[in-house]
Amino acid sequence: MKITSVILFVILVFTNTAKTEKKEPMVVSGISYLDNTPVTIEIEGDRIATIIKSSDAKNDTRTFIAPGLIDVQINGYMGVDFSGPGLTVEDIRKATKALWKVGVTSYFPTIITSDIDRIKENFAVLAAARKDPEIGPSIPGFHLEGPYISPIAGFRGAHLEKYIKNPDWDEFKEIQKAADNGIVLLTMAPELEGAIPFIKKCTESGVVVALGHHNGSANQVKEAIDAGAKMATHLGNGCANEINRHHNPLWPQLSDDRITPSIIADGFHLTKEEVRSFYKVKGPNNTILVSDALDLAGLPPGEYIRGERKLLLTPNVVKLPKENVLAGAASPISKCLGVMMEYTQCSLADAILMASTNPAKMFSMKDLGTLEKGKKADLILFTINNNELVIEKTYVSGKLVYSRI
Repeated sequence: MKITSVILFVILVFTNTAKTEKKEPMVVSGISYLDNTPVTIEIEGDRIATIIKSSDAKNDTRTFIAPGLIDVQINGYMGVDFSGPGLTVEDIRKATKALWKVGVTSYFPTIITSDIDRIKENFAVLAAARKDPEIGPSIPGFHLEGPYISPIAGFRGAHLEKYIKNPDWDEFKEIQKAADNGIVLLTMAPELEGAIPFIKKCTESGVVVALGHHNGSANQVKEAIDAGAKMATHLGNGCANEINRHHNPLWPQLSDDRITPSIIADGFHLTKEEVRSFYKVKGPNNTILVSDALDLAGLPPGEYIRGERKLLLTPNVVKLPKENVLAGAASPISKCLGVMMEYTQCSLADAILMASTNPAKMFSMKDLGTLEKGKKADLILFTINNNELVIEKTYVSGKLVYSRI
């Protein structure tokens, strides 16, 4: 009897202790980005536990709440170049924390055309960062932009011609191995020799293929889409300054409903008329916003040497003066939302759709992109000032990772 009593006592103590130590749900309140109604979200662990709507106007602080932004094309940030030499996990930590401040809770570090050994080295570092418990949850995959793109001036953009080549499946498998199978998006040109069978193999392996930096004909674009290509990378950019008005890469990608374009709506990469036209053709359900930010984003304007190139950073964009082309963006994706709303008069809900929900859907990230019970608690709280998002707080996996105050 004594032994039984002791056992019961231990069980009771353990049970009561467990109850005592159970953490109270974290509570986050704001105005829903969907319908402008006040909501309170309870977070348990890394998940959304409940979402409670309220009609109480007293809760209306004009601080909006939305799923975190997902940027599937970002080349670097705050001086960290994902394609540069000597990349470290600490560099990626610095960039990730800086991105949290502008509302990006998930992103695809993007490596561009360069020496294959460098590409493999840097993907190996990114793969290590993806396993890091602090920043790994914000890095669901990687984007390889090139080296299988058009070598023609204008279409190749700021990519160095000497590293551009035709697609090579064995080579790509080596790169993917170095990335620990983390490459989920590949941008390439459909007109290159061997491109169509290569696209089929990528698609079968689970990699999303995007057409970009290319001069493909209507037939070549169709063949690529038939083979599995699903996206167009920064449509309207990565294109020569002068093109044939009838026969060019834009019309085939705009006219095919199977292609979802990503666009850089920073107010400088595309004109207002281009953004409005692309939006009217594709609609908010079939458009993805990206920043295409370079490592120079967030640094003081001036000339910089990056990857054997002399770049000019202005307050708005990064230029490659030697070839009279843009080299990348200087603004985070949060700025693109404001520009998109201004240019198209779309709602905040549609802007978030294009910057969070659509990329999550495209890359089968089923627990991201919307505010729903059971989904990952990646949230942003923000105000809107002159059509610009001002991030107040950022949560990743239920943890507060940034607070403006």
